[in-house]
Amino acid sequence: MISGKESRRNFIGKIAGLSLLTGVALSAEEQSSVSSGSVRLGAPVFEKSDDPELLALAHKKMRYRAAYCPDVSISDSNKIKAVSETFARHNIVIAEVGRWCNMMDADPEKRKNNLENVTEGLALAEAIGAHCCVNIAGSFSPDSWFGPHPKNLSTEFFDAAVENARKVVDAVKPMRAKFAYEMMGWSLPDSADSYLNLLKAIDRVGFGVHLDPCNIINSPDRFYRNGDIINECFDKLGPHIVSCHAKDLTWDVEMNVHFREVCPGTGAMDYTVFLKRLAGMPQQPPLMIEHLSGAEEYDQARNYILDHGQQIGVPFT
Repeated sequence: MISGKESRRNFIGKIAGLSLLTGVALSAEEQSSVSSGSVRLGAPVFEKSDDPELLALAHKKMRYRAAYCPDVSISDSNKIKAVSETFARHNIVIAEVGRWCNMMDADPEKRKNNLENVTEGLALAEAIGAHCCVNIAGSFSPDSWFGPHPKNLSTEFFDAAVENARKVVDAVKPMRAKFAYEMMGWSLPDSADSYLNLLKAIDRVGFGVHLDPCNIINSPDRFYRNGDIINECFDKLGPHIVSCHAKDLTWDVEMNVHFREVCPGTGAMDYTVFLKRLAGMPQQPPLMIEHLSGAEEYDQARNYILDHGQQIGVPFT
């Protein structure tokens, strides 16, 4: 526990651990061949207990070898230790700590609090052994914490994203966890190139890549060529990828372009390319299913991904 005399900043500064391994991505030409690696799949589980053993067993029952970070306070060192050790014993990695808030909020006090929240999230990821703490870079929208705004693609936004990432990483100084931005279709990073530019500008070992290819399918061209987009992400960002999201996308035919998230296997995303490229990552970034309505839909998504992997020769850990 953090004592009354020990500040959160001091606690964060003391967190240390082993460095997360990185590797080299397959080339686009190699993606069609089956990798000798495997994929770690994960998703939410609907286990009401907060007991680490029961939570780990609930993941194993669903054939998951990756998990979202359980609900645990940064101040509860005993719970952190129990979760970390129990999940490791069952060979389940903690993929990510999500801290979803606007780090570019127009209100200075809210922006400060959100930055502290994300910094605490990275500290938790480091302490519990998660691959990363993830958040979107933010938004200048006055109406939605994640919504579109013209300045979300601007140099001002890019510079703010760089500054915020450096502040978070420099406060925690992680040795194994990474801080990462989730890709978005209407704010940076919105492509492999924009993410690569952020990586170079942030220039911190503690900053990595969170890959959500579905989020950057924001035009007919990208929709039709989503396999090429996935390959580009792995070619340019592969060694830095620490966690991935599994979703799917369909095109609802209207008088303007309308893409909609759907259960994996019911849309147009190229899971053959996605799974093969992911299996080629030596650091084995987890693949985490998200945004579904309940246990039945998560079962459907899991079964599709596992079955499709078997069909194309991609094993799961």
